[in-house]
Amino acid sequence: MGKLIKKVICNRLQFQAISNNFIYQNQLGGLKFKSTTDTSIALTHFICMGWIRNIPTSTLAFDISQFFPSLNHCLLTLILGKASFDLRVIKFFSNYLISRRTQYFWNSFSSLFFNVDIGVGQGSALSPILSALYLAPFLHILENHLKNLKISVSILSFVDDGLLVAQNKSISFSNSLLFYSHNIVSNLLSKFGLLVEHSKTEVFHFSRSHGQFNPPPLDLSPLGSLILYPKESWRYLGFIFDRKLSF
Repeated sequence: MGKLIKKVICNRLQFQAISNNFIYQNQLGGLKFKSTTDTSIALTHFICMGWIRNIPTSTLAFDISQFFPSLNHCLLTLILGKASFDLRVIKFFSNYLISRRTQYFWNSFSSLFFNVDIGVGQGSALSPILSALYLAPFLHILENHLKNLKISVSILSFVDDGLLVAQNKSISFSNSLLFYSHNIVSNLLSKFGLLVEHSKTEVFHFSRSHGQFNPPPLDLSPLGSLILYPKESWRYLGFIFDRKLSF
């Protein structure tokens, strides 16, 4: 019965959040009827629209480290208020999430109880919508930062996987846009209590060029001594892309 009630709450939260235009338009993860297929279709649309204008597309994929265990409960309840949920809903989640305690068991050993003020259960029926609500203000703020700085980069999000998309005739210029965008992402995520897992950051360029295609590497060394070299193919959310979308 408890799991059924959680699913009902999840569906209602999603309906109201979307009705209030709180969910970011390119946020595709953690929501009903939004799958990895939708993300790949959206990315393919970006690429093809660029090719119509004879412009290659450059992407930078990043992953949020330990996303579900890192969501701050106090911040989450504040976000629920910003999403214009009823005060009774906010009070319910304040009681449900804040001041929680947990205990570990290992064979005959049992730990003392200790407070847990972060994290949502990844297998819980509520975790998808709570994670989507947590990321929504981050994505809106990120888009506004990029617009204010005149950095022409689009954003796609699927739960803890983010994608920055730059389109420019110069790959080097696209690399610079991705560099600055990634720097903003890293700094902004830290304010939400989250971190980028730099070892999983990848860059990939899509081009219809028939000649030799050797795009320059993307140097992110100020963000952790990381230099990303272009690949011949790229696996993203279970889909394999090559630079010409031939498979």
